[in-house]
Amino acid sequence: MNFTTEIRRDLIRAVYEKRCCRLALLSGFLDTSGSWSIGSESARDGFSFTSESEQIADFLLGIVRGLFGVEMQVEHAVRDERHKRDKLTFGYYGERAGEFADEITDYSPANNLSDCCARAYLAGAFLGSGSCTLPREDKKTGYHLEVVFHCGFADLAAADFQTLLGRFHIPAGVVLRGEAYVVYLKSREAISDFLAVASAGAARARLEEVSRLRTENNYANRASNCLAGNADRAAIASVEQVVAFGKLKEKGILATLDAPLREAAEARLSHPERTLAELAEGLHITKSCLNHRLRKLMKLAGEHD
Repeated sequence: MNFTTEIRRDLIRAVYEKRCCRLALLSGFLDTSGSWSIGSESARDGFSFTSESEQIADFLLGIVRGLFGVEMQVEHAVRDERHKRDKLTFGYYGERAGEFADEITDYSPANNLSDCCARAYLAGAFLGSGSCTLPREDKKTGYHLEVVFHCGFADLAAADFQTLLGRFHIPAGVVLRGEAYVVYLKSREAISDFLAVASAGAARARLEEVSRLRTENNYANRASNCLAGNADRAAIASVEQVVAFGKLKEKGILATLDAPLREAAEARLSHPERTLAELAEGLHITKSCLNHRLRKLMKLAGEHD
């Protein structure tokens, strides 16, 4: 199951007790996945919506039935061969369609929606045309949530949706894609806030878990890379010391040094594979003390190069 499907499942399972919230949810859905034919230029008054998800279609049909006591009928079905599923269009046309339209559009973001209705509108819009992707396991970025507006006033609807998100302090961008306007979120924090506001709690929990695991993996990788880098540098330093101290020994300089310096050089020459800590332990001195002696030896070797 992809992440978009998980979010939709959460939104369908949420409880929308108030009539106003159900109207707001329907308004958001129709703004993103529906169409209206109301007025004198229409052959018949009504509204329709299209969905490729049987679960979402059943959910919305139940919303319409509960609100208005009418049944929407299948107008046509188109087979999506790529995804191997049908895209169904449901419509309602009747003398009360104008009345229903007035009540539904009262709950658009252009009006002063209550918090509960605003949350329901966000949920309905995502159910209509929303999608969300998470970064691949080997990537640090790639969080993306979007809602697409295709309606006749898509630019205004997208701008109103962006403003509605801002009401909950969720930063969003808007971009024109073909003839549609897309409202998008690009950060994990913004997506997490959206899921919380829209009542997709389980999906939000999964997002946070994915983020936590990815953060832990990133820390582990950085630590591993750091250790590997340190090991490489230590190995290079050991080789440089062996070469330098070998020259001091060949020139007879090593034998003239004080015992502490001579012992440090001999220890490195005898054990080039040992770490600084291991050499210090063998000499019964601190790592800091040994490091100081090795630096003095390297400086001396440089003076006699």
